Amino acid sequence: MVVGKIKTVIVGAGGMLGTDLRAAFPDALAITHKDMDITDREAVMRAIRKAAPDAVINAAAYTNVDGCEDEQEKAYAINGLGPAYLAEACKEVGATLVHYSTDYVFDGSRPEYRESDATNPISVYGKSKLAGEKNVQYNMDDYRIVRTSWLFGRHGKNFVDTILSLSKQMPTVKVVNDQVGKPTYTVDLAEKTKELITLPAGIYHISNEGVCSWFEFASAFIDNAVPCTTAEFPRKAKRPRYSVLVNTKTSPLRHWKDALRDYLS
Repeated sequence: MVVGKIKTVIVGAGGMLGTDLRAAFPDALAITHKDMDITDREAVMRAIRKAAPDAVINAAAYTNVDGCEDEQEKAYAINGLGPAYLAEACKEVGATLVHYSTDYVFDGSRPEYRESDATNPISVYGKSKLAGEKNVQYNMDDYRIVRTSWLFGRHGKNFVDTILSLSKQMPTVKVVNDQVGKPTYTVDLAEKTKELITLPAGIYHISNEGVCSWFEFASAFIDNAVPCTTAEFPRKAKRPRYSVLVNTKTSPLRHWKDALRDYLS
């Protein structure tokens, strides 16, 4: 399969990752939540049948981790059922599905996770995303499930922008130093997706290289970050303490510090 010659649909094309996917796949049909409700099975089936694509890339998700705790039904509808409907539609038209998942499908009890490691989410967000993974696998065979982590990009609210803003408003910014993972630049993930479509079906871990805590991440771009523990900064949803995704199936992305440099410039 040659990317660029295939007809591609991007679902969730208005979000942070979706916008960068549109740049990576300029000829793709871009579908935003205004164009199609991913939780409406008939709307999904109708849109995919009409487009008759070779590949569908699903970047639609409810990503507010704490919000998912309050709106569980919405979380499961968007993150769990939506991917099921897309997989069903893709199977019917013979399309490949690329679906993005998360490091939060793991509980954080291990220092790192490979694609084959057992999942055990500890938040509604993680549980709803795992439901989406399972629904995709149940409904079709030609899928690429992409687990990624700590996304930042130019076209949506993200950790980097939030911390930069706080840094200008406050003398010091408390950032947790006991949650460890791998930041991922949406531009790099979108570019990598071109390759993923051509690879065998399965689950892939894709994140920028380099491991850090949220405090270490923040310290790379502000000079007034101070470390704190998760216990000092309680949130509604539990986060895994370690969610380092090990990519065993494809060539690695560049280091997150190099990606951050590009983002900030």
